[in-house]
Amino acid sequence: MCFSATASFGSGIVLAAIGVFTLKITRKPSHLAFACIPILFAVQQISEGFVWLTLQHAEYAQWRSVPVHVFMVFAHIIWPSWITLSALLLEKQGVRKKILKIFFAIAITLSVSEIYYMLLTPISAEISGHHVKYVFVYPPAYVMITDIVYGLVTIVPCFISSIKRMWLLGICFSVSLIFSAWFFQAHLLSVWCFFAAVLSIIIYLIIDHHQRSEKFHAKSQRNK
Repeated sequence: MCFSATASFGSGIVLAAIGVFTLKITRKPSHLAFACIPILFAVQQISEGFVWLTLQHAEYAQWRSVPVHVFMVFAHIIWPSWITLSALLLEKQGVRKKILKIFFAIAITLSVSEIYYMLLTPISAEISGHHVKYVFVYPPAYVMITDIVYGLVTIVPCFISSIKRMWLLGICFSVSLIFSAWFFQAHLLSVWCFFAAVLSIIIYLIIDHHQRSEKFHAKSQRNK
């Protein structure tokens, strides 16, 4: 998170708890990728807590590269593909599923390109204006294109999905992105990841509602 190590660790613990509850109510393998999102966000937030510690305490500086790269792997590599895959696995409608497969292919391409640049480019972090700022130098044209693609593959699938309330997650992702870009442009990566993590409670509600609906539908079919 963008404020302190305590806040990052605290949010990580809360997200882990939400993740446990979400996984506990998950009954179908196709729901697991989506249900795991809060747990993955928890790991990312905790990793940023360690980034804070290595930045604020010189004796831990030698370990800084580890949590920095863990955070960046989640932010740049895992999320584009994982969120799209989660929506794809949940989807049952044929046309929507085909469209989501296209988005997933684009997301995988983005993640692979991010792996390539991450291996070639030194990455560091610093405290700037009470926030963590991740420092890396990618080609400007690449950054412009991937920023657009990143937004598309992480937000649009929420609106393509036929799963009830998924659109709400898409709206919240969009609003949090716009808010972060407008007020925290220099620290967008850290701040948006925090807001997106907070939205994990919506994931619990979507899973719970979806499974209740499927259970009710199955029961109705048996009674016919």
